Amino acid sequence: MATISLGEPDLTLPTLVALSRAGARIAIGKQAKGRVQKSRAVVERAVAGGGTMYGINTGFGKLAGVRIPDDQLAQLQKNLLLSHATGVGAPLRVEQSRLAFALRIHNLALGFSGVRLELLEQAIALFNAGYVPVIPSQGSVGASGDLAPLSHMALPLIGFGEVHTPDGTVLAGDAALGKLGRKPLGLREKEGLALINGTQIMTAIGCLVLHEAVLLAKAADVACAMTVEALRGSEKPFQARVHAIRPHQGQQATAANLRTLLAGSKIMPSHVGCAKVQDAYSLRCAPQVHGAAKDGIRYALGVLTTEANSVTDNPLVFPDGDVVSGGNFHGQPVSQAMDFAAIAASTLANISERRIEQMVNPDISGLPPFLARNPGLESGFMIPQVVAASLCSENKSLAHPASVDTIPTSANREDHVSMGVTAARHADMVVANSAKVLGIEFLCAAQGLDLGEPLAPGKGVGAAFQALRKVVPGLDGDRFLAPDLAAAERLVRDGVLVAAAEKKVGALAV
Repeated sequence: MATISLGEPDLTLPTLVALSRAGARIAIGKQAKGRVQKSRAVVERAVAGGGTMYGINTGFGKLAGVRIPDDQLAQLQKNLLLSHATGVGAPLRVEQSRLAFALRIHNLALGFSGVRLELLEQAIALFNAGYVPVIPSQGSVGASGDLAPLSHMALPLIGFGEVHTPDGTVLAGDAALGKLGRKPLGLREKEGLALINGTQIMTAIGCLVLHEAVLLAKAADVACAMTVEALRGSEKPFQARVHAIRPHQGQQATAANLRTLLAGSKIMPSHVGCAKVQDAYSLRCAPQVHGAAKDGIRYALGVLTTEANSVTDNPLVFPDGDVVSGGNFHGQPVSQAMDFAAIAASTLANISERRIEQMVNPDISGLPPFLARNPGLESGFMIPQVVAASLCSENKSLAHPASVDTIPTSANREDHVSMGVTAARHADMVVANSAKVLGIEFLCAAQGLDLGEPLAPGKGVGAAFQALRKVVPGLDGDRFLAPDLAAAERLVRDGVLVAAAEKKVGALAV
């Protein structure tokens, strides 16, 4: 894997995803090093000048008015990390922690934090050796940054905390440094605060969620097209002229995808003279519903990539010598965007579950009850629809917006907080649930095609159908279905079904 250069505000989503993967390597360029050194010089001049500056020679939060003697400034920064590392709950997944670690290094390398190059070199050495800090998932309100989890992330730099190793074990921070021939870093003025004031936890989780959400939105279009074929639905609602006069970007993209996926279908013309007047909304309104979800995902993606390349430290150290205490650490933009992403993914699952119901319900589908070959003796896909309903209900709870909640902290100094990590974690769970629901829709739609007349579906649909059938055979009598559901979920999350369709008909739009 090529070394990724940090310290310039141009990281794209593919690069951010690459930073989360095992084997990623990083460096900072010459220009970034120069900015870091200039920023550090500002801090050192300020300390030498004897002024009182928040976070450099004062306490923190409500204790900002307490001036710390110069001979205790190093201890102040160490104390900050140790006292703030109070996260709880299960650790973040390794890829989430790896990206958060990289993003914090990137943030400091942008050159507005006043840290030494030695700090960045210590962090880069750990990262490139494959040592990823163990970070608890709970404990941040996303106000003055993700203080608790970022403190856990920073502890290995000073010989505390724990790291995930490349072989999947957990190692103490001081032991990891020892394996690299490095000593725990002695922090200097501002450096402890610079490590933990930021939104990198919520941003890392969010970037990976949105990477999956983009794929999920494409998978929803493929699943819908397969369901339209299985239910002998109409393609008329997807005509370009219908959507040209209500030109929301996501709506037009979905309609175009459905037309592309259904192109060449032998099923569509086989029932043009049927008595059905209209399809249910879950088919007919898919462009409008999927499209709105895509618009929400696209918005959130713009916010998260901007945030990943932003300076979220406090105080900010400017090249002109000013040290400014601001609020760039507040996570509201990310929190709100991740709530939108959770709502969007929930919507994709909701409409997918309704299409599943359309297929398993014989009063609607024209197919055997529950898609079973011998209904009564066999239950077919009766309970997978129940599972989908359960997941959608759970999503509705998780999609309640975290960004509208706030609870004052730090003796009311932090009197408005974002709950950004909560929003990102909930969106992560919603996307996972929604992938399961779409997997169930694919299984049902493929079974519907098996049970229908032996006519070829559209080329895109056919390619996805064949990719599914390579892994999951059709249902010919009841069997243990849980492995089928798990396999279908993997095919959705790994992008296999979307890739098969795109290989046949070209890239699908989001």
